Amino acid sequence: MKFLSMIAAGCLLMNTGIVTAQQADEVKRPTLENHADSVAYAFGASVARDLKRTGLEGINANAFAQAIADVFDGKAIPFDEVQERELIMSTITAAREKMDGRMKAEASAFMERNGARQGVTTTASGLQYEVVRAGTGGRPGLMDTVTVHYKGQLSDGKVFDSSYDRGAPATFPLGRVIPGWQEGLQLMPVGAHYRIYVPYELGYGERGAGQDIPPYSALIFDVELISVQQPDEVSVIADPVDKAE
Repeated sequence: MKFLSMIAAGCLLMNTGIVTAQQADEVKRPTLENHADSVAYAFGASVARDLKRTGLEGINANAFAQAIADVFDGKAIPFDEVQERELIMSTITAAREKMDGRMKAEASAFMERNGARQGVTTTASGLQYEVVRAGTGGRPGLMDTVTVHYKGQLSDGKVFDSSYDRGAPATFPLGRVIPGWQEGLQLMPVGAHYRIYVPYELGYGERGAGQDIPPYSALIFDVELISVQQPDEVSVIADPVDKAE
């Protein structure tokens, strides 16, 4: 809990003397003269990144530093560990709820704008797609195994996965991927190239996926359907690609 004590002290005074990115220059920057200084700074940077990921918009850096000094010096602090825990959790929960609301609104706004574009079709589930190249082959079923080339992007255009970059297509059972892929690929004939827009409800939802796909992300996939194998045609199947699951 001593590690959490440092966080709690900063959180306690978040509404007074807040230090944001715009005010960072007002905080005296330390001179890293030796290894111990570098270690201390590294710890601070790590804690700050963790706090930022929770959605906190700023923190009183002076109070934060004072809490660290008080704990290491064995001085009394204003609250016990139970109070620390309650303070931390209530503050982080409120910040997370605010951040989640903003992210959901941004994703929904993107899908609404995108759906209004010419050439984009929206299905009953909210999935959107546009045909980049038509195909002439059969369409896969949910129990089939598909081979595809694909590129996955966030709504801001950041690429998080690409079979093109790996230099080889991906093969996986269609029933083992996210709902947006299951629906979108069943619309595609073999040989087609579709651009599929997946709302967060049909993607990775409130959890996201690893470091690359944040919670509540609308996703864009360029997908080329190369081939389809029915269950009785499949002997050895490669594992589904990580980001397309």
